[in-house]
Amino acid sequence: MITNFISAKIDLSENVIELHKFVEAELHKHGKPLRWAITAVDLKKGKVTLEAVVTKQN
Repeated sequence: MITNFISAKIDLSENVIELHKFVEAELHKHGKPLRWAITAVDLKKGKVTLEAVVTKQN
């Protein structure tokens, strides 16, 4: 099992529930999320910066 640190920028959604689902779906592209956090929000650009730790099978 490999553990990776991911940093990503995604579009900000107005609906918090949809944002959560979108974040989970994006992170699953890189592996199984162990934890993630929104570390920055840019309202002018409509972007959210995420940091996450994901695991992936070898």
